[in-house]
Amino acid sequence: MDSQALQQCAHRVALELPFTEHCWPFGPEAEVFKVNGKIFMMTFSARGRPMVLVKADPQKSLLNQQIYKSIEPGYHMNKKHWMSIYAGDDITPALVEDLVLDSWDLVVNGLSQKAQKRLRPAR
Repeated sequence: MDSQALQQCAHRVALELPFTEHCWPFGPEAEVFKVNGKIFMMTFSARGRPMVLVKADPQKSLLNQQIYKSIEPGYHMNKKHWMSIYAGDDITPALVEDLVLDSWDLVVNGLSQKAQKRLRPAR
């Protein structure tokens, strides 16, 4: 998956999630995706490398970093709770979708029960 396809796929998935806010609080070069005012994904370029930055369970993050060479600790974020996804042959649309969904769920799971009920569609 190339850089453009990676970021487009991540944007599509994030914007399909309920109550997603798309904003640019750090300037036009960094796109931020929030739920209930909390960031779950960012896309930008660092050192000329476009990336998708997602929140992650620490153990899953380490596992993904071992399996996929295009996944690294979160750039400029807490390396334990965030991971950076770069373009690469090992990155697929299905993987990007799973990682973005996991990130959204992780953020929502950290909210109050009342907020969770409001944000999650009936399952």
